[in-house]
Amino acid sequence: MKISIDHIANLARLSLSGEERELFGSQLESILSYMDTLNELDTGAIEPTSHVLAIRNVTREDVQTPCLDREKALANAPDKTEKFYRVPKIIE
Repeated sequence: MKISIDHIANLARLSLSGEERELFGSQLESILSYMDTLNELDTGAIEPTSHVLAIRNVTREDVQTPCLDREKALANAPDKTEKFYRVPKIIE
């Protein structure tokens, strides 16, 4: 299969020098020849996959626990009232 570097450069809107055409052409040819090598492999007995590794759910079980009490929650707040965090006003 012969692919024209000029055609690809035109589609990508690239202007290539003669040296770049030769370099990219040889690189493309080596990629395509490697793909031909891979196409020689018998993959008929291999089931198609969408992921290389098995996908599993990594979340933990949802277990009810006691909530944090207010004093501990507000302990490190830089600005607070008796019950709430205090933040700067952002709406004018």
